[in-house]
Amino acid sequence: MQLNFNKNLKITIITVCFNSEKTIKSTLNSVLSQKFKNIEHIIIDGQSTDKTISITKKYSHIKKIISEPDDGIYDAMNKGIKIATGDIIGFLNSDDFFANDNVLLRVASIFVNNPNLQGCYADLIYTDKKDISKSIRYWKSSNFVSGLFSKGWCPPHTTFFVKRSIYEKFGNFNLSYSIASDVELMMRFLEIEKIQVCYIPEVWIKMRNGGTTNKNLQNILKQNMEVLNALKSHNLATNIFVFFIYKIISRSLQFFKMKILWKKF
Repeated sequence: MQLNFNKNLKITIITVCFNSEKTIKSTLNSVLSQKFKNIEHIIIDGQSTDKTISITKKYSHIKKIISEPDDGIYDAMNKGIKIATGDIIGFLNSDDFFANDNVLLRVASIFVNNPNLQGCYADLIYTDKKDISKSIRYWKSSNFVSGLFSKGWCPPHTTFFVKRSIYEKFGNFNLSYSIASDVELMMRFLEIEKIQVCYIPEVWIKMRNGGTTNKNLQNILKQNMEVLNALKSHNLATNIFVFFIYKIISRSLQFFKMKILWKKF
C-alpha cells in the first residue's frame, strides 16, 4: 500500500556491476518488487562483456544506465552519486538483493517521520553464493557510539541510506582506499562529521558470500589495514590488538547467530 508522501520523496538506488549476468536479475527484481515506487534506479557498469547490459535494458524501471571503463567499484559508485537526483541515496550491488519488498517503504517512512535524520542503517544476511535460500552469516549491527570505528565496528554498507545533501557537503568515496573506501566514508560521516543517524534492527539486505572484501584472507587483511590507515588519517586513536580481537569476536558471533536462527526454524 502506497503512502501519500511517496510522490514527495525519491530514493536513488545505485547498482554497480561488471559481468554480472548470473546474479543481476535477482538484484533488479528485488528493486522492481518494492512497494515504494518513487525510485531512481541507476546502473553503473564497468563495460561488461557478457549479457549484463542486455539484461538490464529489459527492465523499464531503470532510469539510467552507464556502461564504460572505470577505476574500480568506488569510482563507479562516485559516478552514480554524481548523477543521482533522489533525496536519499542507497547502494545495491549486483550480488545483493532486498530482504523483502517493504525495505524502501520502511526507509522512506523513517526519513519522513524524522525530518532531522541524515542517515540510517540496518542488518544484513550473507547467503550461499549459489543457493541464495541458504543463509550462512547474520551481520547484526548496533546503535552508533563515537569510538566504535576504532574498535573495528562498521555498519553493513549496503544497508546505509543517506541524504544526497550529505554527499554534496562531505564528499564521496575516497579512491585512495581500494577495498575499504565504504568503511572510510561511513567513518567520516559518523565519527568526523557526526551526521544524525539511526540504527534499525531489521534485515534489509541479503548478500551473496564471496564478494571482493571477503573472498579470501588476503583481501580481508588488506581491507583491515586500509581501515587502520583511515583511522590514522582521521586522527582516530586505535589499539591494533583491540581492533583485531573485536573483529574476530564480531565475525564469530555473526556465524553463531545464524546457526541459532536456523535451529529456531
